[in-house]
Amino acid sequence: MEIHPITATNLDECIGIFITAYNAPPWNYNWTPEKSKQYLAEYADNLHFAGFILYDDNEPVGAVLAHKKTWWTNRQLFIDEFFIAPNKQRMGYGKTLMDHCNNYANDNKLEILVLMTNKYMPSFKFYNKIGYTITEQFIFMFKQVI
Repeated sequence: MEIHPITATNLDECIGIFITAYNAPPWNYNWTPEKSKQYLAEYADNLHFAGFILYDDNEPVGAVLAHKKTWWTNRQLFIDEFFIAPNKQRMGYGKTLMDHCNNYANDNKLEILVLMTNKYMPSFKFYNKIGYTITEQFIFMFKQVI
């Protein structure tokens, strides 16, 4: 396994993994290659972007897209997207990629890793298993406008 930073030259390699992961159960989304590319590029264009792609035998199998963010106590790494190819899940790839994020945060003096997930999906159990906790004081909210 190898982990490389996501750059403009390898961002497109994330698209196939992203679509495979999120268009399959349990998510069952309908991402197209065009929308996926636009969506991921919006994260990668962030001035404080930090992203990593995981390869196994030169095949991309997972990725994490995040950004560094200032908080009142220090800086944090906010994980915007994290995905592993479905045929590579439950094999340690996700933990390896998240461990890399931990090391990156530590090396860059980022005090905390933050992410959002759906508590009714298997990813919730994964994040709990690797040490993430629920914050009762924060609520995710949205408003439909169209």
